[in-house]
Amino acid sequence: MLMITTRSTTNVCSCLPSSSVYNFSAERFMYKASSDVLFERESNAVTDGQLQNFPSSSYETAMEKMSSLITRQRRGEKPPLANKLEMMSLYLKILGLEEDINKLNIIHVAGTKGKGSTCIFCEAILRECGVRTGVFTSPHLIDVRERFRIDGIDISEDKFLQYFWDCWNQLEENTTEQLSMPPLFLFLTILAFKIFISEQVDAAIIEVGLGGKEDSTNVIKQPTVCGITSLGMDHTEILGETLGEIASHKAGIFKPKVPAFTVPQPPEAMDVILERAKELMVPLEVTEPFDYKQMKGLKLRLPGDHQFYNAALAVSLSRCWLQRTGNWGNFFQNDSNLPDEFIRGLSTAHFSGRGQIVYDSSPNSECSEIVSKNCGGELILYLDGAHSPESMEACAKWFSNAVRGYEIPSDSSLQVENAEGFSGNGHTLHEKDTMGQFEKSFRQILLFNCLDVRNPHILLPRLVNTCASSGIHFSRALFVPNMSKYSKVTSGASVISPDTHGIDLSWQFNLQRIWEKIIHRKEMTTSVEKDFKLDSKEILPPPEFLYDNASIGGSSRDYLVRSAVIPSLPLTIKWLRDFVKEHPSTRLQVLVTGSLHLVGDVLKLLKR
Repeated sequence: MLMITTRSTTNVCSCLPSSSVYNFSAERFMYKASSDVLFERESNAVTDGQLQNFPSSSYETAMEKMSSLITRQRRGEKPPLANKLEMMSLYLKILGLEEDINKLNIIHVAGTKGKGSTCIFCEAILRECGVRTGVFTSPHLIDVRERFRIDGIDISEDKFLQYFWDCWNQLEENTTEQLSMPPLFLFLTILAFKIFISEQVDAAIIEVGLGGKEDSTNVIKQPTVCGITSLGMDHTEILGETLGEIASHKAGIFKPKVPAFTVPQPPEAMDVILERAKELMVPLEVTEPFDYKQMKGLKLRLPGDHQFYNAALAVSLSRCWLQRTGNWGNFFQNDSNLPDEFIRGLSTAHFSGRGQIVYDSSPNSECSEIVSKNCGGELILYLDGAHSPESMEACAKWFSNAVRGYEIPSDSSLQVENAEGFSGNGHTLHEKDTMGQFEKSFRQILLFNCLDVRNPHILLPRLVNTCASSGIHFSRALFVPNMSKYSKVTSGASVISPDTHGIDLSWQFNLQRIWEKIIHRKEMTTSVEKDFKLDSKEILPPPEFLYDNASIGGSSRDYLVRSAVIPSLPLTIKWLRDFVKEHPSTRLQVLVTGSLHLVGDVLKLLKR
């Protein structure tokens, strides 16, 4: 029997009973009376009761081993594995994990956008409820260990190495001509299961990598509850050219009679989801957008209006998980209100590179490299890894609100200042500090790159038009290549080189041409490459380029070029830092978007 309802997040989910009920014992979940902080439980031993010690070079060796698993097909092409799930089962049998996966009490989340944020919300909520959590998300921004969180913290290097080498050695010893080492994402998925089983997490929140039906995470046979976030047109070369085809892949994670939740979807996608739920007798509920009034004066930690959908879905998934594991009544008696534990989770969930604001310090400052305004930093970076049309629109709305002061996240680690009074492009505002009142010029700059499988003809106009509708206009756009390479897995300690020798910038120049056409509503009349000579020392625009009356190299044009290609991200960050140092009356508000890899590269540079 199919049950479909549209529900508020304050209602109780009527979920089917779980096949195995798990109750938290008092001795495993003790609270510190003064602050309700969960005491950290000792991790079980992995090898003969002890974690092994590894030489310092072992971590980079592990990165090299993982890099060898990267397949050679062009990004965006269909993977060559036709029997991926069968291979996953074989790998799990080699490691003795197949049966234990069914004991993990899994929340399985698919979707086009917001699935990572939804997983992070779920993890934070359940952790506040006293649950030992494990969450697997992708991609990582700085270090691969970000993909594996235990109780809200990236897995330690020592534990990562222990589990990595255990999996690697066993798989390598059992490879054959028919069964080679798994491709990278399969290996990472296997490693996530290994970590969560060994760490004895009570809830494992698993984000689908790509699609759902044929994704390596879909080896999960008995999830506790499933969720589908907002759907849109992305990865069409793999998932199909219509929303219906994409929805079919996403709904592929549904399991017979296992409860599922989704957010409002376009009719074409919703019809497919409903049909799949009916076939498998899945109790499916559609959540309404989250009502911020339930937060009792607090705010969602992850900014942006789109996060209200992700938060609502996370509330439903978490509530259902607690119900199906027999623990809802242990914590909550009043079903009409959002529990305080849920509110704390929603207000503290943190996900780097998604609506993140960073105030960068002066290069010569004695302050830390990610700081508040008290260190005098005038370079503000707004980081969001949007890379689909829908997420780009959400990013543009968030950025517009943030620079106008309507939306500032509460982030004690970054100490983001109140931006009340921020205005549009190039406006001069007044600001008070301990030295009195002075004029400050604000300029919005775009720092952009996207993969060549994306469509910048859709992404860039969506960004420009959405910002313009809020009165925000970019002074300049900078197009740079990513530092991250798909041929290598890097760690947070990996060397970053500003070397530009032999770099291909044809894609970045293509992005620039598209941008100039959007801004001027006509094709460029001259080649921008002529003003940018990599064989000369002048590979950076002059500082005056950031002013409205400047152009690259002072070239004579029938209109002003408002963008530049820079061959190196480290050089770009240094150039921006030098500019704000030399122009103390100017504040640069830089939106970094188009690629999570670009965002990760910027974060890595800022933390150096």
